[in-house]
Amino acid sequence: MRLFNIKEHSDDASACIICKNTQSRFAGNLSGFLLLFVCRFVPVRVPQLGFLDVTIMQQGGKSSFFVILVAASAATAGLIYGYDVAVVNSALVFLRTAFQLGTVATGLVTSMLFWGCAVGALLGGWGSDRFGRRAVLFSAGAVFFAGALCAATSTHVEQLLAARLLAGVAAGAALLIGPLYIAEVSPASMRGRLVTLNQLAIVTGILIGFVCNYELAKLPHDNWRWMFAIDSLPSLALCALLPWIPESPRWLLQMGRTERAASVLRQITPESEVNAALAEIGRAIREESGTYRELLGRALRRPLVLAVMLAIIQQVTGVNTVLFYGSILFAEHAGASASQAIGMNVLVGVVNLVCTIVGLLLIDRLGRRPLLLTATGGMGLCLVAFAVMMHLLPGRPLLLLVPVLGYVACFAFGLGTAVWVCMAELFPNRIRGRAMSIANLALWIAVSCVMATFLSLIKMFSAPTVFVGYAVICALSFAYIFFALPETKNRTLEEIESLLAKEKV
Repeated sequence: MRLFNIKEHSDDASACIICKNTQSRFAGNLSGFLLLFVCRFVPVRVPQLGFLDVTIMQQGGKSSFFVILVAASAATAGLIYGYDVAVVNSALVFLRTAFQLGTVATGLVTSMLFWGCAVGALLGGWGSDRFGRRAVLFSAGAVFFAGALCAATSTHVEQLLAARLLAGVAAGAALLIGPLYIAEVSPASMRGRLVTLNQLAIVTGILIGFVCNYELAKLPHDNWRWMFAIDSLPSLALCALLPWIPESPRWLLQMGRTERAASVLRQITPESEVNAALAEIGRAIREESGTYRELLGRALRRPLVLAVMLAIIQQVTGVNTVLFYGSILFAEHAGASASQAIGMNVLVGVVNLVCTIVGLLLIDRLGRRPLLLTATGGMGLCLVAFAVMMHLLPGRPLLLLVPVLGYVACFAFGLGTAVWVCMAELFPNRIRGRAMSIANLALWIAVSCVMATFLSLIKMFSAPTVFVGYAVICALSFAYIFFALPETKNRTLEEIESLLAKEKV
């Protein structure tokens, strides 16, 4: 077996982990491939650590196998949501005809997933603390599987709505617990890389879904049913992987199962460091004494407002209108046929994936603020160009695709990556979990409102007018980030906490 041999070099407060000597068995495993890509190419800062050179060495431990399984489970949890995004985008064109959906009903079918995600995030956090991370992930996979099959066999709108709500609850829980589980079972030196794998898995799932649905759209009958049926496969894979993966050592220690926690830690750390790792986890658990009352106090009010605002900005700038309504947008407002519209989504998926990787590569080199400011500014300009071209060049779908691709590119390398990093860095350890739950709830509510109102706003005003409105929101977001968000690049968590405490709310 192989494990990770870590060689530390002193430098500034950033870390770079390089995985070498990969094995051929990873080639057929999407999650393993993504893991190796992240470890090899993506530098992500780990506060208070130096540069780390991680080489896969031939040793007697089980670390390599363990880490691969964890990464695969996390990637599959992300694929569940990413693939579903592509399914809804492509299926909506056919669902509107099959169920005679009007504007409001279409918005409701789409937004139902996100209302479910908000509920799932709340239930998932509570359930994972009570029953364990694996149990909640397995339940989420099983519930999503049922929801996807119910959607595929729907004969009435009410059944479809219930299925989408069920799938949303499962997706919300999986998206919350997946990265949390990875962080808790990963070696400290690899944690940054493995957590970012979840975001890569989401955008990869979107691209895979667009490609599959492009082919399924060619079926003469029931193509949308096949789209939802295949949507169940990532959740089935998640359920199949989880029984082979041990429980989070952090949760086990919280439950008083010290011996079991130590057994898990022996799979990811050298035997000589297990006791030190147990002591560190125990100290971190004791430090997490923050309450919601403390979070709402003056000392933490500013980071809480920043985190909630960043979560809202990520959604109200409108990117999910393209990711979810892209097929309708291209078919009904850009002059493309249904098959052309779904094919154009494939290009959107490619750009989304590539620029997400670019963002991960740049975030610790350029900083958070430059990426966020470039993203919001670029998104606004692309939306204005899109609105003007829709007005002046109707029926030219390929030309209209250009500003859309620019808009998605700006989001992917900026808001799509930097927002999550910033939100995690703004809070001290003792309160981070509760703060992130509030920010995530704000995010799901914001995206639900955007999805529910988008088509209605187009009907009330016009597509160009609505996108100019989103451009204005991008401009306001640029101004807020410019004046309110400090740069956190190369700062320790303690330095960030001190910096925010000195600034006025």
